[in-house]
Amino acid sequence: MGTIAERYRELHPTSLRLYEEAQAAFPSGVTHDSRYFEPFPLYIERGKGARKWDVDGNELIDYVMGHGALLLGHAYPDVVKAVQEQAAKLTHPVGENPLALEWARWVQRLIPSAERVKFTSSGTEATHMAMRLARAYTGKTKIIKFYGHFHGWHDYATVAHQPPYDVPVSVGVPKEVLGTMVALPAEIDAVREVLESDNDIAGVILEPCGASTGAIPVPPNFLADLRELTAKHNVVLIFDEVVTGFRMSPGGAQAKYGVVPDLTTMAKILAGGLPGGAVAGRADIMALLEFKPGDPTWNRFKRIAHPGTFNASPLSAAAGVACLKVVSQGEAHAHADALGERLRAGFNEVLGKLGIEGCAYGEGSVFHLFIGDGWSPENAANVKMNPRVTSALGQGMRNLGVDIFRTMGFVSSAHTAADIDHTLRAFEETLQQMRREGIV
Repeated sequence: MGTIAERYRELHPTSLRLYEEAQAAFPSGVTHDSRYFEPFPLYIERGKGARKWDVDGNELIDYVMGHGALLLGHAYPDVVKAVQEQAAKLTHPVGENPLALEWARWVQRLIPSAERVKFTSSGTEATHMAMRLARAYTGKTKIIKFYGHFHGWHDYATVAHQPPYDVPVSVGVPKEVLGTMVALPAEIDAVREVLESDNDIAGVILEPCGASTGAIPVPPNFLADLRELTAKHNVVLIFDEVVTGFRMSPGGAQAKYGVVPDLTTMAKILAGGLPGGAVAGRADIMALLEFKPGDPTWNRFKRIAHPGTFNASPLSAAAGVACLKVVSQGEAHAHADALGERLRAGFNEVLGKLGIEGCAYGEGSVFHLFIGDGWSPENAANVKMNPRVTSALGQGMRNLGVDIFRTMGFVSSAHTAADIDHTLRAFEETLQQMRREGIV
């Protein structure tokens, strides 16, 4: 039968060949940091529903789901039709397009904070703009972010993403930029202390479900307490809903938890799986992006400039409108959330059955896995899975027809109960083989 690693190489020879060729084209042969996978990533050829197929013809139940963008699954018919029809009409108008307005109206209808909307090309651009808006609106400099929370790859977002939190996740970031960010644990007393002692705080940004899509959950009542505290100190509260927007509920985490921020950043599901992001929020803050006819001083010196060749791209707008129409009904969430709960329970049942330390956790359609000792919601920021365990788990699950995103995943409305059953069998078989190889 061979080892997990040997079987992985046997099943994916074309992916290995393409990866070796890619070394001469891309740094480390990958186009996204998270696609770097040892011993090599898979090359995917097509997808449909909850499944995708690699270049060697291997069929995979997909829980990566476009990094969380595909709540409706791969190649959802309404989205495909909308993009095809729009591509035949116009891909870039160099002018406004009616679809962008329709797209914005869907955002306003669904997201409680969305009095005004401005589209970007990515989530990273959206969080960058939200921080700039907070600074411009308050006239202050610093942004509070929390340990482990991910907000893209621009300079400000490199702070406190991975331990050690006092070292940026990337080199090449000026120390002057780092001085504008205040990194804190997700503890309301820590925020209160800073806001009461530092009068230069413009905003607070966070993933409302917790760091790294809930891998490190926020404490109970944290969002409500944070909303009250930031309002008291006239600090702009930013929810980064790039992942949670339209996933936790049709109105995102803010609608689910009943806490409305000043600004919201979105991407992923927003554009139906195509590139696209947005900032939405209070009209008075978003007004900083407005032109004022006859006021050259404002237009040149007081507003926020925002160009962007592919802002509100008609293709992304077409996909986004088609997707949000379905999302608004809530049926996709009910289905995906129920299967997510069943999957998490099943993972925990398998771990208990095999006597392997670890747990599955998460919320709604998102799951996280931790295999090893020491995980708890209170200690999640301080424990890490053994990289050898992470690698073997990913390879073993792929060998058995299941693709997870390192140690997490997203359930879509296209998944079925049979998919969950297959996934749990693959999980149990992978853990058994990992035990035979001395990995767990």
